Amino acid sequence: MRRSLSAGPSGGVRLVPDVLAAAVVVLVFWAPPTLDTASPAGRTAGWALAAITGLAMVSRRRTPGAATVAAAIATVTGNALGVCQDPMLAVAWCLYPLAVARASRTRLPVLVLACVALSLAAVTGVPSSDMTGLGQRAVVAVAAVSVAWLLGTMVGRGIAATREAERARVQLEVARDVHDVVGHALGVISAEAGVTRGLADAGEQELRDSLAGIELHARRALEEVQVLVRGLRSAPPPVTRLSSVVDTTRAAGVDVRARITVDEQVEDAVGAVVLRIVQESLSNVVRHAAGAPCTVDVHETGGAVVVRVRDRGPGAAGREHTGFGLAGMSERAQLVGGSVTWGDHPGGGFEVSARLPVRRGGGR
Repeated sequence: MRRSLSAGPSGGVRLVPDVLAAAVVVLVFWAPPTLDTASPAGRTAGWALAAITGLAMVSRRRTPGAATVAAAIATVTGNALGVCQDPMLAVAWCLYPLAVARASRTRLPVLVLACVALSLAAVTGVPSSDMTGLGQRAVVAVAAVSVAWLLGTMVGRGIAATREAERARVQLEVARDVHDVVGHALGVISAEAGVTRGLADAGEQELRDSLAGIELHARRALEEVQVLVRGLRSAPPPVTRLSSVVDTTRAAGVDVRARITVDEQVEDAVGAVVLRIVQESLSNVVRHAAGAPCTVDVHETGGAVVVRVRDRGPGAAGREHTGFGLAGMSERAQLVGGSVTWGDHPGGGFEVSARLPVRRGGGR
């Protein structure tokens, strides 16, 4: 929605470690035994298999499954022909992104088996003799493959958990926005309908005007919901829509006196919180203090935006606290580094007060 993930490294930059790793594996584990092979056919096979291994390591991010299979076949074949001494390091390199991609589908028995294999490899140990022995290479191969799979699974599940948390955050943000927009519109529509119903001698023109107002509020609410769902970035800055929210509440019959002196330099994320706090506060006035005058004060001071919405109604005693509006305001404010308080005003009525930084992360 409002946030966008920063672009990662370009494809060329991401290939650098793969190219370097492939070069090391080919030069260290393939080149010496291949050059030592007396048979021309053996040398040809060695270089061909080394090229397949290198290509597999370079393409592991794009096709991790095929790269892992190709590296495994080439490595096993090379070891059998005596032109390779790689203890499955190329396979482990290709296996890591495959484990990351399939982390959510990896079952517990597979992880237990990998842990057991790694433990056995650690207990067996690698003798201090050279790495040309089949036993030593087998131990290192088991350890390398197990570590690659376990590490990739752990990282993959961490990435999945982060994405799920971000998805839940976006859903909660959308839910809050929809609650504020729809709640405010329905509150105003309900108030207008109630006023119209109470006019026993209302003429046809009055009824038409009231219905036109209800239609206008419903249309505005629908437009705002569509903006939220589509994530349109062409919407006007939130602070410029404060006067529209105030006008809508006045149209519902509430005497609102507003002083809005905040400019458009306020960050959009902070402006959105200011807008929703004012919108939810006025919705509460319509629902809980119908007919009571109300004041809205939004201004900047000391690098912060101060919001105060006060009505002259019955105060907290006349309100039900089963909704999510007040809690949602507090959560929104905390996300941008601000705070919200509410309660009965000493002079009577109910007041919502908020203090938010002009920009997220700014001082309060």
